[in-house]
Amino acid sequence: MTLGILYGIGVGPGDPDFITLKAVEILSKVDMVFAASSSKNTHSLAAEIVKPHLKASVPIQRLPFPMTRNTQAKESAWQDNAGTVIKVLEQGKNAAFITLGDCMTYSTYGYLIKYIQKLAPHIEICSIPGITSYQAAAARINTPLVEGEESMTLLSGVMGGDKFRQISDRVDNVVFLKAYKNAGDIAKALDEAGMAQKSVGIVKCGLEGEQIIHNVNTFQEKKPDYWTLIIAKKSGYCVES
Repeated sequence: MTLGILYGIGVGPGDPDFITLKAVEILSKVDMVFAASSSKNTHSLAAEIVKPHLKASVPIQRLPFPMTRNTQAKESAWQDNAGTVIKVLEQGKNAAFITLGDCMTYSTYGYLIKYIQKLAPHIEICSIPGITSYQAAAARINTPLVEGEESMTLLSGVMGGDKFRQISDRVDNVVFLKAYKNAGDIAKALDEAGMAQKSVGIVKCGLEGEQIIHNVNTFQEKKPDYWTLIIAKKSGYCVES
């Protein structure tokens, strides 16, 4: 039996020009594309980015993943979606699972392939890296993420600033992804660590409606857009030309 290959493809942070040549090459050859979507809607920015690079005959199937903290509901969705992908691959079709940013950084793809590897270890998986949102944001504001012997800490902002509070004395530079709902608490935590004045929020980087927020404390008064991240430095400053 001929099996298809699953390609996990990071398509970049949103600007269509930030998709890699490797990703474009693979997308031009696959038979099927999968994209994650909320169980509440079928919108996928990643799908919009890749459409120009697909053959007209290639379908894009949205896989619903619930935005919930209910572990049982999430695991059930991952297993069901893994089964959907496996079925296509066992028909001998090559497929791509597309994701914004990098496919191995805070990506649904990482959970999906764990189940595919468990349920169908005979399936070949090939992961293609992509430009992350924080790389694009750092370039946008002309600010190095790390220099010399500095370190960089990458955190999810889903649970606010508490994780950062635990390690703030050991952080040189920090990036918060998924900062939108708890951006206010993150800003407060940065202020407590004396880093708020050396921080910047980037909303919709490279997309229509882009905003650069130099005073992150404004997030304590108003929640930003979903596509929000925060870059903070202990020394030096975030700058914009």
